[in-house]
Amino acid sequence: MKKTRFVSVLTLLLASPSFMYAQPVSRNIKTPEYRELQRKLCSGWNTWYNGSFTSHVHLPQGFSINLCLTQPGNPDYLKETFKEPAISNRPEKVLPGLRADDGSYTSMKLTYKEEELSIQSATDGADELILVSPGKKSKNYLVVEAGLLWNLQGSIGMHNNGLFGMFPEDTIEVHTTASPVEDAYAVTTAPHLTFTLDNEIGIYTGKTRTLPEIKAIIQKHRDEEQKRMDSHGDLASSFTAMQTILAWNTIYDAPNHRVITPVSRSWSNGWGGFVLFDWDTYFASYMLSSFNKDLAYANAVEITKSITPDGFIPNYQSPFGNTSWDRSEPPVGSAIILWIYNKYKEKWFLNEVYDELLTWNRWWASKRDVKGYLCWGSTPVPDSLKSIEKNNLQAAKFESGLDNSPMYDSIPFSQTTHTMELADVGLMSMYIADCNSLAEISTILGKKAEAAELNKRASFYTRQLAGMWDEKTGIFLNKRLDNGEKSYRLSPTNFYPMLAKACTEKQAERMIKEHYYNPDEFYGKYVIPSISRNNPAFKDNDYWRGRIWGPMNFLVYMGMRNYHLPEARLDLISKSKALLMQNWKADGGVYENYNSVTGTGGDVHSADGFYHWGALLTFIEFVERGL
Repeated sequence: MKKTRFVSVLTLLLASPSFMYAQPVSRNIKTPEYRELQRKLCSGWNTWYNGSFTSHVHLPQGFSINLCLTQPGNPDYLKETFKEPAISNRPEKVLPGLRADDGSYTSMKLTYKEEELSIQSATDGADELILVSPGKKSKNYLVVEAGLLWNLQGSIGMHNNGLFGMFPEDTIEVHTTASPVEDAYAVTTAPHLTFTLDNEIGIYTGKTRTLPEIKAIIQKHRDEEQKRMDSHGDLASSFTAMQTILAWNTIYDAPNHRVITPVSRSWSNGWGGFVLFDWDTYFASYMLSSFNKDLAYANAVEITKSITPDGFIPNYQSPFGNTSWDRSEPPVGSAIILWIYNKYKEKWFLNEVYDELLTWNRWWASKRDVKGYLCWGSTPVPDSLKSIEKNNLQAAKFESGLDNSPMYDSIPFSQTTHTMELADVGLMSMYIADCNSLAEISTILGKKAEAAELNKRASFYTRQLAGMWDEKTGIFLNKRLDNGEKSYRLSPTNFYPMLAKACTEKQAERMIKEHYYNPDEFYGKYVIPSISRNNPAFKDNDYWRGRIWGPMNFLVYMGMRNYHLPEARLDLISKSKALLMQNWKADGGVYENYNSVTGTGGDVHSADGFYHWGALLTFIEFVERGL
């Protein structure tokens, strides 16, 4: 599935081999407010390192305290820990728990070789305190490593039963409340201390502290976080699920000196350090806006600043020049930027991203318009640019964000227009919503000419979309542009004209009554499947072939808000929340997608177990309540 100082300067940068395969990415940051925001975020103790849930890292030094597990005489050595579903068969099981956004308190359960540890941390001023509590006397050894991440300057070592990191400006010392044991065969080359897990162990930096003192400080922080969760009343469990996954997936991207919240640590690890997907990151920023303005801004700005020289936000951006230079992803950015702005009313935020959003909006009409309709596509790019599946049908499917959707099975790909031969209801609806939102942003910023331009485009594509209504079936249908045939393959994207305010009240009511509530198509205990239940591909239960996805439920819900559909809204909210909480309570999972029949997230390998946009399933209730 997962992007003008603009064109002239970026083109020159991209032409440089040193830029092409360098780890840093190019960003045109404009405002002092945003520079200060990232400077503030990139500091202190947190679980900044993407490679492990059990590394506690201090910025800006990059000094890490890595908690590892092994058993004496056993070559297995657990250093990197991830939250994965049981089907992945990783040796460890991670259950992320309550934590503060800024890492001032964290908690988790870690199971390894059938033995469970509770790991908590808290800050005390500039110091980090960690408490490791075995569930019972354990055969495992705890190995506490000193680390220096991202090749930053400094030195680390072990001295007098303690660890240290020495840096130009200061020294960080690490001590423990237990005495280490000798284990010369531990499979690590880092300075480390080894402990038997007979009892609780306190690990701390700075001044000497006893185990009771550490436990008291950690408990105080835990109580504060629990109070924060409980303050949401009947939404406390929902808020905990949403906040937990977003906070745990927030990491530090060192080459670009920025804090970001990728979809999951597992995905970022697989992409070489980080990966930002287009609409995924915008959705994360909107969820974050409900409780952490700085992180909301950071993610919205960073994905917008990934704009390519051709003028579009890419499907994905990752290190070493690995970006989708040929294709974008669903245009939800302007709507989400506007929704975030409406909460905080800070114009500098709009000024930071406006030029890129306008350039991106114009790109869709320039590069993806075929005969007055919008189609998903993939533009030819030089082989020297790293991009998978370029200029073919699969790449165009990737641009939709719905990688293997049955909607696109056997649709021709035009080598002339570099698009699918399909006018797409979902794309046109999201684009109209983008035009409307960006026109409102333009008005806020006093850009009257641009607002008029955007309103004109919105009106044109709204008229085109209106013609895609099928009176007989009572829903908007995709249209083949090579032969003029209508496509009767239905997915939640066929409801998206409500998001664009492009249908009448009567049409919206028909779509909901005849299709949303139709058990042969979309209705059931679990909703909304990514293809109708009567489509032969539904039984595949494979990614976008029949599974339920948070972003589809979210966009349909946001469309429902534009019409008088109170019962349907509440039904979708209730069923979406129940689906998320069923899995959250079972295994602490917030899944990338879910089985439409059983409601299970972890039944397939292609559903990441800790993927933040799954929380959209409960976030819609926060939107409904104005929170």
